[in-house]
Amino acid sequence: MSIYLYRLARWCFRRRRIVLSAWLAVVIAIIAIANLSHGKTTDTFTLPGTESQRVVSVLEAKQPAASGATTQVVFAVDKGSITSAENQAGVEQALAKLKAVPQVASVTDPYQAKSISPDKQLALATVRYTVAATDVKSSTADQLEPAVDAAKQAGVEVEFSGEVYPRPAEGASPEGIGIAVALIILILTFGSLLVGGMPIMTALFGVAISTMGFTALAAVTSIASSATSVGSMLGISCGIDYGLFVLSRHRNNVIEGHEPEEAAGRAAGTAGSAVVFAALTVIIALCGLAVVGIPFLTTMGLAAAGAVLVALLIALTLLPAAFGFAGMRVARFSRFPGLRRSERATRAAVHEPERLAGTRWASWVVRHRVPVLIVGVATLGVMAIPVTGMHLGLPGAEAQPTSNTARRAYDLTTKHFGAGYNGTLTVVAENVTDPAQANQLAAALGRQPGVASASVSTATGGIALISVVPDTGPNDPATTDLVHHIRDHRAAIEGNTGTHVLVGGPTAMNIDISTKLGQALPIFLIVVVGLAFILLTFAFRTILVPIKSIIGFLLSVGAAFGAQVAVFQWGWLAGPLGIAKTETLSFLPIILLAIIFGLSSDYEIFVVSRIKEHFTKNGDARQAVIMGTGQSARVVTAAALIMTAVFASFMLGPDPIVKSIGFSFALGVLIDAFVVRLTLVPAVMSIVGARIWYHPHWYERYVPDPDIEGHKLEQRLGEHGAGRHAAAPAGV
Repeated sequence: MSIYLYRLARWCFRRRRIVLSAWLAVVIAIIAIANLSHGKTTDTFTLPGTESQRVVSVLEAKQPAASGATTQVVFAVDKGSITSAENQAGVEQALAKLKAVPQVASVTDPYQAKSISPDKQLALATVRYTVAATDVKSSTADQLEPAVDAAKQAGVEVEFSGEVYPRPAEGASPEGIGIAVALIILILTFGSLLVGGMPIMTALFGVAISTMGFTALAAVTSIASSATSVGSMLGISCGIDYGLFVLSRHRNNVIEGHEPEEAAGRAAGTAGSAVVFAALTVIIALCGLAVVGIPFLTTMGLAAAGAVLVALLIALTLLPAAFGFAGMRVARFSRFPGLRRSERATRAAVHEPERLAGTRWASWVVRHRVPVLIVGVATLGVMAIPVTGMHLGLPGAEAQPTSNTARRAYDLTTKHFGAGYNGTLTVVAENVTDPAQANQLAAALGRQPGVASASVSTATGGIALISVVPDTGPNDPATTDLVHHIRDHRAAIEGNTGTHVLVGGPTAMNIDISTKLGQALPIFLIVVVGLAFILLTFAFRTILVPIKSIIGFLLSVGAAFGAQVAVFQWGWLAGPLGIAKTETLSFLPIILLAIIFGLSSDYEIFVVSRIKEHFTKNGDARQAVIMGTGQSARVVTAAALIMTAVFASFMLGPDPIVKSIGFSFALGVLIDAFVVRLTLVPAVMSIVGARIWYHPHWYERYVPDPDIEGHKLEQRLGEHGAGRHAAAPAGV
């Protein structure tokens, strides 16, 4: 493979204008298609095969009016009564104006529906729309606030919650912040604005293609909003990282005296080979999300895998073309005082690698390999302890900041009604021929343990809707138990009514998501880890390196999960980080497993391929660990800091789901890169020694060698006299 990548890079170098023009054409075309398609992402989830999804289907088919989106309006007073003449007049005027808002099907009157709190200080009204949440126009949502002015003028506090309003707040651009931090890191790493900007520019091509591609696809299929966030995170970080590894090797080759075209070919044949296997591992892990059987996770995984694939193709084609435009300038350094250290480190990496800080670190780790291994594993094990208390859920209004109207609505409802009113269950009764049947079912449901109240909402067309209010909040484990209890005892609840009940609604949907994810997790791990194990075994031609990589991944992800629980569930550092105490996002574990596994394999390949390169040349296993780790440490450090910066930048947004994803990804990358790959990996490999590269003779005979370290490429070039040295560029 290294030979083919060598030829490809040289071809792109020579025909750089054609390559650049082709990629520009792709970007322009995908932007045009996205703008013409008017695709929009969605936050609506579907769960095929679950009871909550069946409830949605029944309502859409038999009571479409009840299947539209809803907004809950909370009317509250601090003093007096919400039923006083003045307050009631203001609320009723607001209700009348809400009914006149376009796309609104109905508005429940809390005075008629008796949805008044026991202390008479709060009233709940529900606005139901004629369409799903994704089809509600922005102009409709914008009219909700003005519609309740009469109530506000009467001194009533009005707050909103639900699927339609409030709209997500616009935050700072996380991609822009991540890219800015990445540029600073790259300039400090390479000591040059030109060189540091190359991976950024090529990554922007990939991000433009992938994000516009998501928009175009959203016009023909359902794309979750979180899929675009994850795709953007991985597209930026992987695009920069892959460019960084190839660029670093290319620059070193030029400084050693190779002509730029030859240097580009050699960089693609060595570092490029590692990038290919690293990207394939990430893609396998992301595509593995399809085994879960949840559509929005499947689209998220496939979208992110597409972004990584685009980043790989750009690193192998557009980046060598950029080398052609830069020429010998790629080996020059900016003459700023703060960048002199980068120049010295780069020269040492080429001419005196033993002087590198990474080499000194690796030497220290190898000398103290046993205590380093014990302390490192113990530390990560302690960090993973909070995982035992992990509680999965989908963060709702309670995870928003107190400045958010949905959070205030949640708190007011909890205070005056109880937490259960924020997670009302929708029980659908089929085959209802008499209203008495619905009333009998409501009475039976009201007698179940954990139910605060149950009442019939509608009973028409053979379908009855019964609202069941739990004693506990939507993400409380007791509410989960209640849903399972009703489903397990449905025959007793139905009695002799001849009806059939189904439990659904947003709260039940979230519970079904968590259940399905828990059932799919073992299958996902077996499939993804098994495929990646085969890929890594093929890449390194040994079984011990993949086993070590997988164990290291488990340590990294366990520590990241533990920190996630401590910060988001227990509230540690929640204030400084600007996050609310809430449950662990139900689909975060499986996404984190997929992405951190892929990225951990990236760093494993980058570090271990360098170690194997030295071992292949000199046969000294321990010295190969020191030199390989030392020469890869600087680039891996920069790559990990860039990934961390990109992921952490997503914590600046207002969405609690994106915050939790960004935090977990950022911490997982830091732990895996610095604790596992640059510390525990060299410690383990120095303990095992040359035996870590063992493979049976039959394996060598029947399985092709991908030449990930570029040894065969160097032999071929040596035989043909390729790569004659040129004069060193000025200033190097």
